[in-house]
Amino acid sequence: MSFLPDKNTDYASMAYWNERYGTEESFEWCKSYAGFKDLIRKEVQPTDRILMLGCGNSSLSEDMYRDGFHKITNVDYSTVVVENMKNRSAEARSMQWLVMDIKDLKFESGSFDVVLEKATLDALLVGERDPWRLSENSRILMDEILIQVSNVLSSNGRFISITFAQPHFRKRLYARQHYGWNIGTETFGDGFHFFFYVMTKGERLSEQDAQLQSTWSNHNLESQSTVARLQEDNNDDSYLNSIEM
Repeated sequence: MSFLPDKNTDYASMAYWNERYGTEESFEWCKSYAGFKDLIRKEVQPTDRILMLGCGNSSLSEDMYRDGFHKITNVDYSTVVVENMKNRSAEARSMQWLVMDIKDLKFESGSFDVVLEKATLDALLVGERDPWRLSENSRILMDEILIQVSNVLSSNGRFISITFAQPHFRKRLYARQHYGWNIGTETFGDGFHFFFYVMTKGERLSEQDAQLQSTWSNHNLESQSTVARLQEDNNDDSYLNSIEM
């Protein structure tokens, strides 16, 4: 059964996801945990309190739980998927599943040592046509989300973002002094690379990344390189050239 939407912007629609999650058991964006677990192990400790943003029906939380990370709180705005995942992972007793919009996190400051998202922010940017010039609405939305992410992180906490988006596009979103973090970048994948960003709270932006702030609203370059895009099919490893990022 195909779960491809009629149009790309459906990926930002709750109605689309509720319908899809009603029948789809599991799906992975940006490869499964096995493809980047060495990067996770380098950045995350088994005792860390982890918040999974927009968990969907990915097996990531379950895989990490089996790998020794037991303090995981999962949030998604789809009541359908939260209920399904709660039932599916009932044996993982210390793992929590909450219905919550990532645009309105209901946690106290410093509640988590790690906040992790995998292609969740990508899905919120599907309506953008020019990756160099995001719309004002998208820029405001991303800023609101990232301010909340920074707020719920503990001192020296890490925000991990796993994405299709290349650094020359995505780092401009993350390089803001008011988030209070620096930016590290890793890649993974064979053939086509995915990107693993680590923002550490309490660390200063590099001089180069700090300069990205001034390019955010007045970038004059045209898109000259291949834009990372989402695609899904029956092979979990094939996600290219379908959704503009």
